Amino acid sequence: MTTRTAVVTGASSGIGRATAIALTNSGWDVVGVARRAERLQELADAHGIAVFAADLTDPTDVAALADWLQQRGAVHSVVQVAGGAAGTERVEDGRPEDWEWMFQANVLGTQRLVAALLPQLRATSAAGTHADLVFVTSTAAQTAYPGGGGYNAAKAGESMLVQALRLELNGEPIRVIEIAPGLVHTEEFTLNRLRGDDAAAQKVYQDVEAPLVAEDVADVIAYALNAPAHVNLDLVTMRPVAQAAAHVLARGPLRPRGYEA
Repeated sequence: MTTRTAVVTGASSGIGRATAIALTNSGWDVVGVARRAERLQELADAHGIAVFAADLTDPTDVAALADWLQQRGAVHSVVQVAGGAAGTERVEDGRPEDWEWMFQANVLGTQRLVAALLPQLRATSAAGTHADLVFVTSTAAQTAYPGGGGYNAAKAGESMLVQALRLELNGEPIRVIEIAPGLVHTEEFTLNRLRGDDAAAQKVYQDVEAPLVAEDVADVIAYALNAPAHVNLDLVTMRPVAQAAAHVLARGPLRPRGYEA
């Protein structure tokens, strides 16, 4: 059986890095993509993963990635993790430059990636196998919350892109999968969103019993890609047990009612 190749974006840290490792460990040939070449090199050195430095908000970088992959060989799956959030201001206080960056990173970057790599996925599927497009969005795409307006809008835009794409590709052997995580404790996402304020970032996860970690999301992505070809996980919403909704988060030990210490 031919080894399948997956392109994983956002591979320099967090969910993207964990996904690249999880797929490699389950037998995939993985190409990790991210902006930071030095972080990618660490991934390559530690896990033998092929890497390519590219910023998905830069059309030139995306075109170079597509050309490099075309020369490298068949691409079976693309996992779009790259994106991010900037700021937690109210809508009235939001910084337009933050909102513009979030739209570029989460929506336009995703559209550029799809447009550039879909021809290669079609060529792969025409050779007698299936292909996959996986998108990591967020529960922020499903439910608004105070201070999340810009990120809510960007992730909702990405989710709508995914849903439209699934309809447009109906009839082709290409799976379109959306993974929407809730609270995930990674080393950079919240820290970047809060502009490097480590104390504020740690407070987000304070006293939350067992928040999701990047490896949890990576496990679900690997399951979706390794499932039989006729099985499509259209949308997987995943949260830690302590989080009932984006705005309903238990802090402190989880205990059954009537058995509190």
